[in-house]
Amino acid sequence: MMIRLSSGIAANPRFQLNPFFNPQKPTSLHAQIVPLRKKNFSKLRDGDAFDAAAYESERLSLDAAAMETMAETARKEIESDQESDPKAWKWIIRKKMWDLMEARNYAMSPRPVHHRIPNFVGAPAAAAKLAELEAFRMANVVKVNPDSPQKQIRFLTLSGEKKLLTPQPRLRTGFFSVLESDFLKPETIREACTSVGVAKYGRAIGLDEKIKVDLIVIGSVAVNPQTGARLGKGEGFAELEYGMLRYMGAIDDSTPVVTTIHDCQLVDDIPLEKLAIHDVPVDIICTPTRVIFTNTPIPKPQGIYWDKLSPEKLQQIRILRELKRRLEKETGRKLPTGPSEKLPPTADRKRR
Repeated sequence: MMIRLSSGIAANPRFQLNPFFNPQKPTSLHAQIVPLRKKNFSKLRDGDAFDAAAYESERLSLDAAAMETMAETARKEIESDQESDPKAWKWIIRKKMWDLMEARNYAMSPRPVHHRIPNFVGAPAAAAKLAELEAFRMANVVKVNPDSPQKQIRFLTLSGEKKLLTPQPRLRTGFFSVLESDFLKPETIREACTSVGVAKYGRAIGLDEKIKVDLIVIGSVAVNPQTGARLGKGEGFAELEYGMLRYMGAIDDSTPVVTTIHDCQLVDDIPLEKLAIHDVPVDIICTPTRVIFTNTPIPKPQGIYWDKLSPEKLQQIRILRELKRRLEKETGRKLPTGPSEKLPPTADRKRR
């Protein structure tokens, strides 16, 4: 059974609301986390001792601040005129899904699930379904998102003697890290599947890395199994990572994109006509109970769409600025910039 969550987001009568719950304000987490100390982990020199506790503290603090920003952005866009705001409909679907999963206890820690890729009940079972796919069994290099529900997939990738490519959280400190089981002790593979473990054991790569990615695994908040249309948590990092891998030549249209979700995250009301050109569709969906091949009709993004990227987003991500400078130097022309985002006070304060 698929769930319909959105309200008034398209003229098509099949995109109608079946409301489950009243709106629920996401819990603010930033005040709950106090960093042990500030440290720029992107500039650790060779020979420096890795401070796992400080790294994790900083990560949690920055994640909490980012979640506050998303919560405020979502509130403003949901309350805006949906006809004039092209993103409002996405936040409505996300909000209803997060409320549903909280109310029905379909998620594990970390909670609340709002503004996260939900760590859904049955995530290991969905990972096991994914591991049975021929695309996974034949893959040498698998790119997996860093979220909690895909932790078992990262473990299966490394324990299966494959290379794991995973983005550094929110692309804050760099780009991607590569991990290989050959360079890990058996007892450290589990740790290497965590954010701290990636920072501790991974090899950071840049835009010039020659690598071919055979399979992409991304997290989702909601997915339409009939079309492969997907919604993430709203920050757009899956799309940016996909676009940069296209630039590197690491992937192409034939590279399968897979997501693992709870069965309740299957929805039928993501309107194709409202998707953006950079939205990444999924080819395969694995839930704890089934595998769905979407045969998606949605074109894969061809790279970074600079005219959609706000100056504020560009300022937050160093690797994007590096890529933009490189392309402008190669082409001899200035690349376009997207419309400015009116970031809420929390986001503005954290950037200073």
